[in-house]
Amino acid sequence: MDLKQIQYFIALFEDGSVTRAAKRLNIVQPALSMQIAKLEDELHQQLFERGAHGMAPTAAGRLMYRLFLPIIRDLAHARQQLVQRDEVVTGHVSIGLIASVTESVLADSLSRFHARYPHVEVTVSDGYSATFIDWVSGGQLDAALINKPRARLSLDSQPLLDEEMVLVTSAVHGPDLPHAIELAQLPELELVLPTKRHGLRGVLDTAAQHEDVLLAPRFEIDVLSTIVKLVESTRFATILPRIVVERAVRLGTLRAYPILAPRIVRHIVRISHPRRPLSAAAEALIAIIADELRLVSSESTMEA
Repeated sequence: MDLKQIQYFIALFEDGSVTRAAKRLNIVQPALSMQIAKLEDELHQQLFERGAHGMAPTAAGRLMYRLFLPIIRDLAHARQQLVQRDEVVTGHVSIGLIASVTESVLADSLSRFHARYPHVEVTVSDGYSATFIDWVSGGQLDAALINKPRARLSLDSQPLLDEEMVLVTSAVHGPDLPHAIELAQLPELELVLPTKRHGLRGVLDTAAQHEDVLLAPRFEIDVLSTIVKLVESTRFATILPRIVVERAVRLGTLRAYPILAPRIVRHIVRISHPRRPLSAAAEALIAIIADELRLVSSESTMEA
């Protein structure tokens, strides 16, 4: 087994087609098929099942991918660090972002990043905090921005932003409420909240349990943009970070109310693997995203 065979294997695993993988590697299809066959012979394992719809990995193939992907990423990062010039940042960044970050600042962050680092490729995954912890641990992601979990992490964790969560209602259809509301009053409202799989729901439930308050939402939805649209057109209320609803509040379609006694605060942290230092490109991208988060958060706080 050599490095070239592993790279061929990973390309075929990710593309699912000999034709697409060969094109990605800039080689002819027979050369790719021959190297995969040699690899299977050496390992005494079938790595792919060949079918009418492409190449499907076997259990052995999926295990090999999980084991070798972090190694290939580490080699790529090491090469990048050695050959990189100060004036030209290159490479590839793979990062995970929770939905509240992607929906609020990702577009502006990528625009700023590309203007400064046009030679860097970026892959962004959207998902749950728990999933990103697994992916960073396994090497599928360089880093992730997540809601800080209650459990202690084995990964490196750096705080990026502490943000207040607010009660949100429709500016047109919402109920009449005082300027601020206490946490104990929330069960009196018709709520739509993220599901218990969502990191934001964990923040809410922790605060509610501490005050012996039971949150019983009528609807549970993990797509934050859908929650916002539903609240805009109904009497339902929700509880979300300010950055998620800041634009709608500016446009006048939503109202945001501070929650008191106690305030509910979520903590966004950056996680990365302690044995896989981040590349200069990854550090730069995360710094820009963090800056955009702080900017949006400070603007919404001043308007509140």
